[in-house]
Amino acid sequence: MSKQGQRVILSLRQMIVNGDLAAGERLREESLAERLGVSRTPIRVALKLLAQEGLLQTVGARGYAVREISTEEIRNAVDVRGVLEGMAARLLAEAGMTDVVRDTLKQCLDKGDELFSAGSIDEEDVVTFHDLNMNFHNTIIENCGNGAVKGAIMLNDHIPFASVHSIAIDSSAMDREYLRLTFANVQHHLVFDALINRQGARAEALMREHANAALRYADIFRVGSADNGAIKMLRSEQLPE
Repeated sequence: MSKQGQRVILSLRQMIVNGDLAAGERLREESLAERLGVSRTPIRVALKLLAQEGLLQTVGARGYAVREISTEEIRNAVDVRGVLEGMAARLLAEAGMTDVVRDTLKQCLDKGDELFSAGSIDEEDVVTFHDLNMNFHNTIIENCGNGAVKGAIMLNDHIPFASVHSIAIDSSAMDREYLRLTFANVQHHLVFDALINRQGARAEALMREHANAALRYADIFRVGSADNGAIKMLRSEQLPE
């Protein structure tokens, strides 16, 4: 995807997160293109992708509107992801990891430790951890030995903000983001330890807790409390195959 295409997707997603594009609002390619200073082609591609993410819903033959998403809907989807990822971790722990899987997960941990060793992070560091987080989770899911788990997770990921591929950050409070993401990295270490020791039940419980941490610990670290539009959402910028 071109840099312009990535910028358009990030801009539209941010406008939805911030409420600049309200729930139920019908989106028109021409007006969005003018607003962002681009042609209609990257707008058209972006709207299709955002609809597949679950942020938009189709209206008519080719139109889109911003989807209304409830907190309960997101919370329920995160709970489901926790169950599925917990199952994947248990299966992998019971079967045992190959050297390749073990080394991949260990590299994610080492890079995470290095990232947080400075004692602070910026938005670029969050993007780096986003990639590490995706790699850690996807490695477990891809190697759990049950393709149905992966399929179920992919279906559940259509609920916005429930996917591990998405991270919402408060750029006005990076000190709190540091605490939150450092905690997530520590949880990765605990999951890895359970996998290494082939403790299936422990790996499952830890992964379920980890999946729910984004919601459960938001209040502890007061993440996302800003009302100045500083909250941003990051997601891997890859077009679906």
